[in-house]
Amino acid sequence: MTAPDPDGLLAEQLLRLTRRVHRIQKRHLEHRDLGITPAQSRLLRTLAHYGSPPRMADLAERLEVVPRAVTTLVDGLEAAGKVRRVPDPANRRVIRIELTDDGRAALRELHGARRSAAEEILAPLTGEQRTVLGGLLDTLVDGPGVMGRDRTG
Repeated sequence: MTAPDPDGLLAEQLLRLTRRVHRIQKRHLEHRDLGITPAQSRLLRTLAHYGSPPRMADLAERLEVVPRAVTTLVDGLEAAGKVRRVPDPANRRVIRIELTDDGRAALRELHGARRSAAEEILAPLTGEQRTVLGGLLDTLVDGPGVMGRDRTG
């Protein structure tokens, strides 16, 4: 008989939780009828973090995907009116991607869907347990020695 593998069990629990989070977020997105896939949602959230419209190559690098994947996502979001391609003012050969007003409205809806999903997932935990979990997740995501983030927003 082999000894239990606690790290293997934790890894499996994390994978199961990740799948559950994705399922619940997808359900909350579908209830809001935004017509946006989880991958498009991720691109919109990433796009919102730029101070000025990025190039597709910048988005691909930030999302850690191949540029062709970003092109497909931008095509779908552009057809839905959520983003638009704009020429770079300094170099007309360079195309940048910017959010439209509809894209910003979709981001607000996406934020609400994510918050609702998080509330559903975290419902069984007390406030103290949520604080501990947040600290543990910060350590896992950022590595040891990084101060915790502000979780008020």
